[in-house]
Amino acid sequence: MQTEIDSQETLRPIQIMGINGIGLESDNDAMTADRVRSWLQPAADEDVWTSWLVVYRDVVILGPGNEHLGTYNLTEHDLADPANYAALMNQLLEAAR
Repeated sequence: MQTEIDSQETLRPIQIMGINGIGLESDNDAMTADRVRSWLQPAADEDVWTSWLVVYRDVVILGPGNEHLGTYNLTEHDLADPANYAALMNQLLEAAR
C-alpha cells in the first residue's frame, strides 16, 4: 500500500508505520524481519495504545499536527477485500489532501 500511496499526488506525505503495544515486545523481531516499514516500540511510560484508545489491528490516521483524523480496524475490514483496501486508501489519501 505504501508504494501505491507514494505514487499519488498529495499535499502532505503519507508514512505508514507500526506502533507496538506495551507487553507485546516478544514479537518485534518477527514483525521487522525482512521488512522496511518503520516499527516503533514505546517505552512502558509512553503507552500510545492507551492514550489513543487503540484496539488491536487499528490503523490510526493522523493529521499534520498528529491530530486524530480517523481509525480503521483491519480485523473488521480485511484488506484482502478490495472494497476495504480502497476504503482505507481513500481515507489516507483524503487525510493528506
